[in-house]
Amino acid sequence: MQLRDVLCAALVLLTGLSTAAPAATWFLDAEAAMVQASKNDVRIPGDGGTDFSLTDDLDTDEDVAFRVRLGWRTSLRSQVTLLYAPLKLHASGTPAFDIDFNDQLYAAGTDLAGTYQFNSYRATWAYDLAHSENFVFSLGATVKVRDAFIELSDGAVTTRKDDLGIVPLVHLKLDWRWGNVLGLLIEGDALAVPGAPGRAEDAQAALVLRPRSRSSLRLGYRIVEGGVDVDEVYNFALIQSYTFGWSLRF
Repeated sequence: MQLRDVLCAALVLLTGLSTAAPAATWFLDAEAAMVQASKNDVRIPGDGGTDFSLTDDLDTDEDVAFRVRLGWRTSLRSQVTLLYAPLKLHASGTPAFDIDFNDQLYAAGTDLAGTYQFNSYRATWAYDLAHSENFVFSLGATVKVRDAFIELSDGAVTTRKDDLGIVPLVHLKLDWRWGNVLGLLIEGDALAVPGAPGRAEDAQAALVLRPRSRSSLRLGYRIVEGGVDVDEVYNFALIQSYTFGWSLRF
């Protein structure tokens, strides 16, 4: 099944959970971010590879990332959104130990280049449990499609482990406005279950400026954290970023 088919099916499902209204409002949201990996621990395969870090044993470069979200407020209190959030980081270094990665052995002292991709496609339905002119608190459900891979190369041999999967998440948003111009936004998708082999969190806190009624700007901080520990893959990462966002309702 293609990613496009998964997203279309998720959107149809989530739209069916909401109550449509004649005067629906569409909105477009774009975000740019300076991204830094604080942690990225890897062992592939998870039951026999070498433990190493793309941030400690190699150096991961800071980079610029972006994300785009299209939303439809189907009624006064409910909305459906689609998010595209690509992420790719590059690392390099010369580990002082052998690395067995995805059944390929890289000898100690070898110059290595690593690539970490974690593209996210999400469909979200959310409902405002509290809704007033100055305060909105929303709770909902997100279906995330994860298109990820980790790659290592010594210039002669390159090996890559792909990971494509679907993850259900809980969506939460708090939008608190101070007057007509300033506000605070806390929003994210997350799921962590005790005893489960993995977890995922993607959340931001941002100061919002609304110079006009249909548009807004924001400056914030975002954290993306999580991973999985199974026989095939062990990977846990912590990605931090400073963000600039722009939203328009139409």
